[in-house]
Amino acid sequence: MSTIVLLSGGAAQGLVKALAPAFEARTGMKVSAQFGAVGAMREKLSAGWPTDIVILTRDLIDDLARQGSVMAGSVADIGVVPTAIAIRRGEEGPDVTTAPALSAALRDAAEIHVPDLARSTAGIHFAGMLARLGLAESLASALRPHPNGATAMAALAATHAKPALGCTQATEIISQPGVELLGYLPDELSLETLYSAAICVNSSNRAQAEAFIADLFSPSAKGLRNSLGFSS
Repeated sequence: MSTIVLLSGGAAQGLVKALAPAFEARTGMKVSAQFGAVGAMREKLSAGWPTDIVILTRDLIDDLARQGSVMAGSVADIGVVPTAIAIRRGEEGPDVTTAPALSAALRDAAEIHVPDLARSTAGIHFAGMLARLGLAESLASALRPHPNGATAMAALAATHAKPALGCTQATEIISQPGVELLGYLPDELSLETLYSAAICVNSSNRAQAEAFIADLFSPSAKGLRNSLGFSS
């Protein structure tokens, strides 16, 4: 079975995994996907990793198009994803609807599980948010950084610390068993990120890559995208 190779930010992991089986059955092409912090995925591509499709933030995709790494005409927007706060499923979470309330909840947390603070979209934003709130030093011992949002949410689901919180892209919270979305970041601290897909210039399976990207943002998949946390 031939394979299309995909590198994706963790925000699209649930969507890709949901659509891949039907695509494989229809086309006979296997989808081999790796997910992680968008910065780490970009580094893999820059290092020469054989790739057909990348799914990253639109800003990174545009940068790759300018560099000639992806085909500018192939870029397709999948949807916007907000950054959100997570708790373990079934637990009662604190108020996070305002900046002061979120600050108090973070100060009270025994553990705060987050994706890579230097290479992930949500992690970079979270680190900046802590600095803005004056909490970077006081919360350093509670922070639990992970390679990406999926691993951060898996760790949050497994921890016995109380209270414990997580912060990552909403799609990574919704698709992870054992955690649930408590609330989005307050307006003055919010982050909404557009994710896009593109075909790599060196793709060896361009027709199949085009077909998979079409599946990602097709009207028939709109309900799935919405249920997983993407918005138009």
